[in-house]
Amino acid sequence: MQREHARRGFSISHQKVVLEIDFSGCLWGYTELTLVPNNANLKTIHLHARQCTIHFVTVASHQADFVHGDPLANVNISTPQDCHTYPELKRKIYTALAEGDEGELSIAIPKEVPLRQVGQSGHSTASGILSETATPEPQTPGPSFQAPTGPEFMPIVVHIEYSLRNPIDGIQFVLPTDAYPYRVPHAFTTPSSPDAARCWVPCIDNPWEKCTWEFEFVVPRYLEEPDPVQQSDDGDFGEPHGSIPTVVVCTGDLVEQVSHPNNSNKTIFLFSQTVLTSVQHVAFAAGPFHVYQIPSETTMEEPAGAAQPAMHAFCLPGHESMLHTSASFLRLAMNFYSTDFGSYPFGSYKIVAVDDLPTQRFDAATLSLVTIDLLHGDDAIEQVVETRQALSHALACQWMGINILPKTWSDTWLVNGLALYITSLFIRKLLGNNEYRYRLKRDMQRVVEWDSGSMPPICQPQHLDPPDSATLPFVNLKAPLVLHILDRRLGKSGTSLGLSRVLPKIFLSAISGELPNNALSTHSFLRTCRKVSGADLRTFAEQWIYGSGCPAFGFTATFNRKKMAVEITMRQDAPAYRAHEHNAVSKTLLKPVPFFEGQMTVRIHEADGTPYEHVLDIRSTFKRYEVPFNTKYKRIRRNTKRYLARQQAAQAAAEGDAEAAEAMGLIDMGFGLEIWENEKERENWKVADWTEEDEQVMSGATYEWIRMDADFEWIAAIAFEQPDFMWVSQLQRDRDVVAQLEAVHALSRQPTAIVSSTFTKTVLVTNYYYRIRCEAALALVHCAIRTLNFLGLFHLFKLFLRYCYDPEDPAQDLFAHTYVPKPNDFSDLSEYSVRKSLVQAISKVRFENGKTPSVVRQFLIDQLRYNDNTANPYSDTFYICTLISCAACALVSTAPPERGELLREEVRSEQTAEDVNLLKQAVEEVNRYKSMDRLIPSPHNVVSIAVLEFYLLMTTANLVPHDLRVFFPLTREGNYTQVRIAAFDGLFMSKQWYTPAIMRYILAVMANDPCRVMRRYVARCVCQSLALLVTMGEMKNAMKDSESLLIEEDGSVQEKAKENKKSDVDLMIKVLRKDREIGKNEVLREFLMPIALAPNVDHEVRWGIIKLADIVLRGVEEAPPKVTIHLPPTPIAEQPPPIKLPPKVAARPVKTSGPPTRSPLVPAPAPPKLKIAPSGSQVRASSSTAPVAPPPHVPRTVPPPATKIKPKLKARQPMANGVKAPQVPKAQSGGMSLNDLRACRNALKKLRLHKNAAIFLQPVDPVRDHAPNYYEVIKNPMDLSTIGAKLEEGMYKDRFALEADFRLMVSNAKQYSPHGTFAHTEAINFEIFFEKLWNRINKTLEVAGKTSESRSAVPQTDTAKQSSSKSTVEVPTTTPTAPAPQQRRIVKLKVGGTQAKAAEKAQEKPKAPVVAKVRKPILPDEAPPPYVDDGSHDLLQEVIAIERERNEEKRHRKPKEVVRDVSPSRASGSGPPGKRRKHNVGGDDDILALATPLSRKDKANAPCVTSGTSTPAPELSVTPTLKIIPPAAKSKKEKAPEPAEISTPAAEAPRTSNKGKEKEIHNNQVAPSKPRPTTAAIPLNEKKCRDILKAISRLPEYPIFGQPVDPVRDGCPTYFDEIAHPMDFGTMGQKLTEGKYVTMEEFAKDAELVFSNCRQFNPPTTYPVNCADAVEKVFKREWSKAFERKLSWAEKRSLQGLVTSLVKDEISFVFRDPVDPVLLGIPTYFQIIPKKDARDLRTIRQKLDTDKYDTIEAFEADMDLMIRNAITFNGTESEVGRIAVIVKDRYKDMLSNIKCGGGTKRRKEADGKGTPQPSKKAKLG
Repeated sequence: MQREHARRGFSISHQKVVLEIDFSGCLWGYTELTLVPNNANLKTIHLHARQCTIHFVTVASHQADFVHGDPLANVNISTPQDCHTYPELKRKIYTALAEGDEGELSIAIPKEVPLRQVGQSGHSTASGILSETATPEPQTPGPSFQAPTGPEFMPIVVHIEYSLRNPIDGIQFVLPTDAYPYRVPHAFTTPSSPDAARCWVPCIDNPWEKCTWEFEFVVPRYLEEPDPVQQSDDGDFGEPHGSIPTVVVCTGDLVEQVSHPNNSNKTIFLFSQTVLTSVQHVAFAAGPFHVYQIPSETTMEEPAGAAQPAMHAFCLPGHESMLHTSASFLRLAMNFYSTDFGSYPFGSYKIVAVDDLPTQRFDAATLSLVTIDLLHGDDAIEQVVETRQALSHALACQWMGINILPKTWSDTWLVNGLALYITSLFIRKLLGNNEYRYRLKRDMQRVVEWDSGSMPPICQPQHLDPPDSATLPFVNLKAPLVLHILDRRLGKSGTSLGLSRVLPKIFLSAISGELPNNALSTHSFLRTCRKVSGADLRTFAEQWIYGSGCPAFGFTATFNRKKMAVEITMRQDAPAYRAHEHNAVSKTLLKPVPFFEGQMTVRIHEADGTPYEHVLDIRSTFKRYEVPFNTKYKRIRRNTKRYLARQQAAQAAAEGDAEAAEAMGLIDMGFGLEIWENEKERENWKVADWTEEDEQVMSGATYEWIRMDADFEWIAAIAFEQPDFMWVSQLQRDRDVVAQLEAVHALSRQPTAIVSSTFTKTVLVTNYYYRIRCEAALALVHCAIRTLNFLGLFHLFKLFLRYCYDPEDPAQDLFAHTYVPKPNDFSDLSEYSVRKSLVQAISKVRFENGKTPSVVRQFLIDQLRYNDNTANPYSDTFYICTLISCAACALVSTAPPERGELLREEVRSEQTAEDVNLLKQAVEEVNRYKSMDRLIPSPHNVVSIAVLEFYLLMTTANLVPHDLRVFFPLTREGNYTQVRIAAFDGLFMSKQWYTPAIMRYILAVMANDPCRVMRRYVARCVCQSLALLVTMGEMKNAMKDSESLLIEEDGSVQEKAKENKKSDVDLMIKVLRKDREIGKNEVLREFLMPIALAPNVDHEVRWGIIKLADIVLRGVEEAPPKVTIHLPPTPIAEQPPPIKLPPKVAARPVKTSGPPTRSPLVPAPAPPKLKIAPSGSQVRASSSTAPVAPPPHVPRTVPPPATKIKPKLKARQPMANGVKAPQVPKAQSGGMSLNDLRACRNALKKLRLHKNAAIFLQPVDPVRDHAPNYYEVIKNPMDLSTIGAKLEEGMYKDRFALEADFRLMVSNAKQYSPHGTFAHTEAINFEIFFEKLWNRINKTLEVAGKTSESRSAVPQTDTAKQSSSKSTVEVPTTTPTAPAPQQRRIVKLKVGGTQAKAAEKAQEKPKAPVVAKVRKPILPDEAPPPYVDDGSHDLLQEVIAIERERNEEKRHRKPKEVVRDVSPSRASGSGPPGKRRKHNVGGDDDILALATPLSRKDKANAPCVTSGTSTPAPELSVTPTLKIIPPAAKSKKEKAPEPAEISTPAAEAPRTSNKGKEKEIHNNQVAPSKPRPTTAAIPLNEKKCRDILKAISRLPEYPIFGQPVDPVRDGCPTYFDEIAHPMDFGTMGQKLTEGKYVTMEEFAKDAELVFSNCRQFNPPTTYPVNCADAVEKVFKREWSKAFERKLSWAEKRSLQGLVTSLVKDEISFVFRDPVDPVLLGIPTYFQIIPKKDARDLRTIRQKLDTDKYDTIEAFEADMDLMIRNAITFNGTESEVGRIAVIVKDRYKDMLSNIKCGGGTKRRKEADGKGTPQPSKKAKLG
């Protein structure tokens, strides 16, 4: 949450909504949001607002500019008439959804609205604001959960006026229509889409963004038109007769209801919600509702003064009678929840039944909107249970789900599960423990069937999105069961009472404010459970919460008489894990658990009747347990006292002794059944008895039965084998409903006559819970088989005969009897349920051929024909529905239709005359009920729905022809919604639905039907019906090939199953696309895209259409956007020209007499630009001094530093006229001069490093940068990378072209981004920086231009002469020529430091050949002729000097450099040697150095560099010509007596260069030309490295990087094909241990390799890449921590003492606290002194305490700034100014003491680094 607030820049503390509702489909009004900024740089407020029309916005009462756009409403595609372009629509919908996440409404904060800071606070800004309107949260002891300490800002109010007309989502208006003329008009909020909240009010649509609320609704007083007759004398209308006033029900508590002050026909409702609530939990409903106040429960024992929350139920007129019966139980639920789990978190609770709600419920704070279908009358039976479950769950969600939210989306399981769990506890109280346990068992069975490998874990922390709608039902089913077994395990962990102790603590922490933001996480919940119980739940959580699957156990038990123990063998299987065992990807995603651990309780009922519990500790997949037997005798005797006592009690119970029966309980309930004691009755019922052999086996049994998992602690499939008599004993004598249910299921798998008799007895005995009786009735179907002579069917008929008139003949054959039922009497609800189960069981009896016996079909027809409900106080509609569905089931054969198709010799059984007659009778009876339901509608038309389902089954089974006249009329608007759904089901199950006329109708329903439920249902069914029709064989073409494949493959069918399945799907899609009626359907192609692109289309309908298009249409590949102009080309490294003949340079034709000259630098007068050159620059003054050898016209592409002179001269081959045409580098191919090029490169370098350059570095990506229409607005995009690429490609003719592109880039940003936005502000700041930088560049280049103009008069012909002098140098070369090409590669560099690095790296290899290159010294004897400087000479000299220094450094890196000559020029103030390279650092000096880039030291060493390497001492000693042009150093006064200086031994010259280089590195922290000293490797600090690894190992994303990738295990077989150098953090830790790292850089390089490998192998936005981003972020943070500079402890203490002393000094009172302009009455202070520069002693002390100063100088700078601010604002002569001077003197004195003391050592060390070693050697000399 805090990150979300920080990213947004504000939080909302309060929101007021004022709306006037027009029930014709409009509402208008305004909302006021009280925002609390948390960032001083907040310029734009982004809110969510869809569908709304924004009219006016003010911020703090100032009108504000705003931009509002609904991305989803403006979705369009390039060719909307082409249905094949649906992939483009899909992509644009995804893009629009992503855009909407940031907010559709952007409001610029006006300049007149200041963000005033009110001070520092440790509490969240929201709490301070909320305290005025809401109950302040108590300040509980313990760690604070409020926002971190930060600045508090004054709240600002944003006022937004808006309106809505005919909204699509968020608000539902229900109005009477021609189809529904009797509908009552009303309106309500609806959860029609995930972003429904933003569709009716501008807000922050986020479940975790909570605030208090205030609502005001203006509605018509009555919705009926006033009758003019009722008009009173004063002109007002009275209350319409019989009218119901309009009521508004809203989240919060009703404050008041008042008449409109200006219109008496309107009413105003005011609501207030003082509890922090998310907008997604805000709802309202308005209409003429009938109100029912749910009374308080008077019997509840309440403490004094306690009041029960007010509870009301609302419904539309006409349903008042059902409201009371449906909602009155809610008071009982409220009291239960409040008593057991804590007080109700809100003030009141309302429930409103509305029409046309798309879901069953919409739960909001204090309010639940429910569908009107949940209401029921007094005569309902089945619906009572459903309604109570739904409404009690709605109330439980007020505690868990609305007041308490999931902390992340992955915690949804916990919140939903807890709400369902406490609901089930209430259902246990309401319906009994038997119902509770029966439901648990049934749900567990469903989970086991479902969770077999296809479902994910219920909690997936790595998933950041909301849970998928396809898996959410499974999560809601499994979550409460997991909590149940957790409760059982906690209850056994000691003194804990399970979750009954945990849940009250959680609810209490939410109400008291201890739970941060009332957001509950899985981790905190488990931590609370551990605190309460002390149990270690890690294994439980990994298996049941974070893992998927359920175990399958197989148990067998045998008695070992020798050991007197029961040997239980356990086998465990994990079906989910086995399903994914060979799929590493699915194992990683679904995390199936291979093995479940835990304890299982086994209960053994020994022969004496005593149950003994034993605990099996399950720790392996197979184990044999020996459970001790407690009976101490070896032969079990049935004449024990306990056994005899039980027999006597049973006999007494059978004789009618009530007390004995009560004592017996459920033990052998059959003893009390009269018909079982009468021998004659036993014969009539065909009761089977145990045989003598059975009796002997039973008498010899050592125990009666065994129960596995007796305490219901596992969600597992448990298969346990024991004899049938033991199951019978368990069914008859175990009190637990679950045990009885297990016994019924086990016995149904062992059909015998005794089992059938046992089931019959179970149905008859009313002491059994009715659910068990129903299960026993259904189990009798398994005994209705031919081997038992259909004994089960006989027992079913015999049991049902109790509800019919008795036959006249007691010995009547029940298989030939006509069952005429007695009049219905459903007063006994248990008997009613049993009766329905008997009907269902009878309908399922089948012969071997799959047909139902005719007697069964006739029986069902008779029940429909003779049903009489006239005297029944309860409705029989659901009973009739059961009869109709059972009749349909009985009429359809269960034999698969393929039997007659694959095996032609087997003739299919046809319908006999009897079958046709029975079918006709059944259809007649069903039609009769259909007509009756049309005349006298059943509740919700359930009978009509059952009739439609009957016809659907009949037509699908081809028993009756498919007649659309049955279904089609009922699909039309005007029918009940559920009836329309059933009718559409029948329509879609026929091939006739995609005929053009019906297809047009279906598409019209999807697009225009007023019922949202119908639109969505039809859109879903269109796709599903195609798959069903294919599965049913309606489309034969789709399956012909696959069937033939199955037959051909024969034995290998099993191996090819998956392949065939996939091929079937592909084949089906191909056939559908080619089908003339589906894929080629003209109606479908014509209307598909228009519906999908309609602005008012429902979002689920749109996705349904896209899915349909995916199936039946082939999508057109969308052409990728052409963005090549926006993506800069990769800059091409400049390569030297191919020079392959260095040995033949001496034969060059260009030769002249005289020594080589430095012609580019030799003009006699010193040019003016020398005055602005730095110390390392060069003055072109003394022509009498000897020139330097390098050639003047070598272009930039020739790499001078490491190449020989021979290749250089070859590059300067002359033209026919004797003048060499210079080769132009690519960057200058457009005509740009070298000076302009270097200036532009340096300018670009500084621009890229600027703090405002981030958004301009790369081209705009519409998706990444959330600017979808950028290239529609900006036609000429530009960015820094494109500018750089154009510069290097030579596309600029001068620097002004680059300037124009930069200004285009800035203007684009200003044009696209509104004023006040982040991008617009960045563009302005960036432009200001550019103006300053560009002005300096222009001034410098203007001076350089004047100098070049002064040289432009020199004749061009001098170049040839100069070149000839160079050529003479080449003759005496003694260097081997072979290394020349190697060295040439070094020089593909620019002047900047990156090139120098490349040169150094390349030079390390050809070191030996370079040394071998020797040249005779060149002595100048005359002034060189002038020449025209084209700018290349400066570059050449620069690179030559760099190279010579580097070579010398390598040669003399050893300690033998003891003596070094100190240059007099340096002593004279020309600056230390090495300043020549200062311009590469990137400061302003690099622009100034364009004129003369060589320093004095470089000139001194130039001849040596000309030779390419260091030379022998005699040759180097004659290099005084190097210093021939030193006056350029710093002033013209420095004429150079360098010849005397260079008279030192030859070896010293290179040392001088080397040491100068050292000096430069120390003085300039970043010297790109000398990377080795600046990037000196940091020795390995193993502790820091391990701390970094430890920090990242705690991340949840760490595990995938913690060990080497295993292609098999991780499912990535091609990993090592793509990744050449794998790396992981586990390997890094091992390398640390083995000492394989030497430097910190090596460690960091391996870490970067981990991340780069991950991004190389995995596509962007995938889970591994997201993990890499998260881990890399933490790694970089920890890495920077490891190297951050801080003051030493002594320095920090000294400075803290200094500040403390100053604060205690009375003179410093002016500077102790920050300046408050309001308090001091100086409102203009921050206009003169920028806020960022404001300093005071308290701020400085805080920065000092938090280690914000890395040096004493930084601290001193802040102190100086504080004094300077005081003098700037007050003046020197003011009182404050004088105080400032005094304070400055005092802290300066104290600082000097600190520097001399604690700071001296540090300063000396710094000085030692900055001062070159030669200075010390000079003193020695």
